[in-house]
Amino acid sequence: MTSFFQLLLGGIGMGCIYCLVAIEYTLIWNASGLVNFAHDKFIMLGAYIFAGTLVLKLNLPIILAVPIALFLMAIFGSVAAMGIFNPLSRLNSNIYAVMGTIMLAKILGEATRLIWGPAPFNLPSFVKGAYKLGEVSVSKVYLLIMIATIAILLIIEFMFKKTKVGIAMRCVAEDKTAASLMGVNVNKNITFTVALSGMICCVVGILIIPVFNVSLGMSTMIGLKGFAAGIVGGFGSIPGAIVGGLLIGIVESLYSGVGPTVYRDVVAFVLLIGFLLVKPKGILNSKASK
Repeated sequence: MTSFFQLLLGGIGMGCIYCLVAIEYTLIWNASGLVNFAHDKFIMLGAYIFAGTLVLKLNLPIILAVPIALFLMAIFGSVAAMGIFNPLSRLNSNIYAVMGTIMLAKILGEATRLIWGPAPFNLPSFVKGAYKLGEVSVSKVYLLIMIATIAILLIIEFMFKKTKVGIAMRCVAEDKTAASLMGVNVNKNITFTVALSGMICCVVGILIIPVFNVSLGMSTMIGLKGFAAGIVGGFGSIPGAIVGGLLIGIVESLYSGVGPTVYRDVVAFVLLIGFLLVKPKGILNSKASK
């Protein structure tokens, strides 16, 4: 029973990460109609800016480095939106949008390698250790991930329900043409959404440093699993992203307790294929988010 709760907590922790990744690309999809195939590189870039530059090179304290990294990723997201996402969203063919975000990912990967180098590194004293709850050991990083995820979800919920920009985002997600006719600036909305997405990716990048270290491939599998979580939960649905992320995280963690861990990463994609065959709209369809 102890090992079960241990695996369950670990699965919830990783499920929260997948949930945040799924929310990130869901926001961009609802705002622009594009799938951000560069979201794993956004995560990687946020981690490198935080750890590689602000903490290790500039020796800033963590409490100061985090908001600066979030601000820089918001700026980067705004620039990416104005230079790539806004123009691509106006094209008639989705193939150009797909190729555009894939090429953005390649550019970010190569730029990161040239700036920070190919060697992986870590922050030795960043969120280490665990708490003991009776017989169950709770990793500090997983607890931090859960707290951060809940905080982000509450902020997004408040923004969507109580702020003008959040209501505008919901209008654009419902119908871009109608929102534009009602006075909503769709391009500015996309820019804000990608900036917000960049900040969420930065949070994910920071949170996974104690788990995966900082490397060029640190977020590749997380990005794919986050995408799978969005499909499983319901494409375009924020509640679906939450459900799909937690489901994949818990199932793959419980599997690692009974099956060969070498196949753990396959679990998410087996679930993805299964849902595409049986329930292609996912657990919750996109109407649940509107």
